[in-house]
Amino acid sequence: MNFSKIRKDVAVVGAGMTIFARRLQETGKEMSWEAARMALDEAGLTLNDIDAVIMGSAPDAFDGVHKKGEYLLDGAGGTNKPYMRVYTGGGTAVFAPIAGWWHVASGMFKRVLVVCEEKMSSVQPHAQSAFAHIWDPILDRPLKPNLVWIFAMEMQRYMYKYNVRYEDIALVAVKNKRNAVGHPCAQLADPNITLEDVINSEPMALPVRRLDISPPSDGASAIVLVSEDVAYEHTDTPVWIDGVGWCLDTTMWTNRDLAFPKFLARAARMAYEMAGIKNPRKEIDFAEPYDPFDYKELQHLEGLLLAEPGEAAIMTREGKTQRDGEFPVCPSGGLLGVGNPIAATLGIKIGEVYWQLARKAGPRQVKKDVRTGVAQAWGDLMQFSAVIVMRRR
Repeated sequence: MNFSKIRKDVAVVGAGMTIFARRLQETGKEMSWEAARMALDEAGLTLNDIDAVIMGSAPDAFDGVHKKGEYLLDGAGGTNKPYMRVYTGGGTAVFAPIAGWWHVASGMFKRVLVVCEEKMSSVQPHAQSAFAHIWDPILDRPLKPNLVWIFAMEMQRYMYKYNVRYEDIALVAVKNKRNAVGHPCAQLADPNITLEDVINSEPMALPVRRLDISPPSDGASAIVLVSEDVAYEHTDTPVWIDGVGWCLDTTMWTNRDLAFPKFLARAARMAYEMAGIKNPRKEIDFAEPYDPFDYKELQHLEGLLLAEPGEAAIMTREGKTQRDGEFPVCPSGGLLGVGNPIAATLGIKIGEVYWQLARKAGPRQVKKDVRTGVAQAWGDLMQFSAVIVMRRR
């Protein structure tokens, strides 16, 4: 059976997100409730209208509780409703909405609430300690790796293979922290940051410096997904999810090409085929790729097939990826500017694409008439990506 002939079209009709910061006084439940309430308010709905709830959150260690999905249930509005928690590391920010999409597209539910939460400040002394246990116990753990130096190797490989200059990578951090100035939830917005500030920031694991990295954060985000049957009951500007894709590679990161994310390219092709996109560089108007490190924005743009390998750095240097440039990238400010509560970055990926396409982004609004956007998130051990194509019709 051809699923495309029986599936329902799915639209985003509301979104919400909390301030991203170190929030020691609020629990994950409270932040989830805050984001869910904002999304429901924008859609003109209450929890009584919601048929099912999807929860996205990263390791239980971040909140310091066991079975975190069950713990967050009532804060996310999942009490006495069909409820599912999904987790693919940082990829959760886009994979949780995909889980919500298939619940609605199947025709099983008409209105689904997707909530993503992260409370990284609960991990002591630092969120990095939660990642000490993700490595292969035989091949990797004896080396005592951490994410920063693993990503430093990946960044070095990317720069070497495609002849990318560090200065062009650092321009991503400058762009995104400036873009975040217009975002009410931003943690590290900086209107005055310069390229020299990034270059001269503290070395972490060269070539990675402190301002090349997004900060650990606490926060929550939410969106409301509805079926085509009821979309115009809730808004005059639904934003449609026209394509979804995801791909998971092996955990054996030493066996992969660190310069180009092939798993992302496969996920992107899956989403583009579903959306009927033949030439993504011409048919997509702007992008919100996952940018926990500045080099990842460039690498992910290339994995999304929106630039040739090594070309994204040139686009950045020439100003094409600025909010008012030829192809805006991370007009939200991204993780580098708004913050990085891992799963909760739903709000600055899917949420931002929704707000931009619905023309509700306020001071962040892209000036060009954008009708098609793509959001992407990346997670696990450099091995997973999820992609969603969204349109205003």
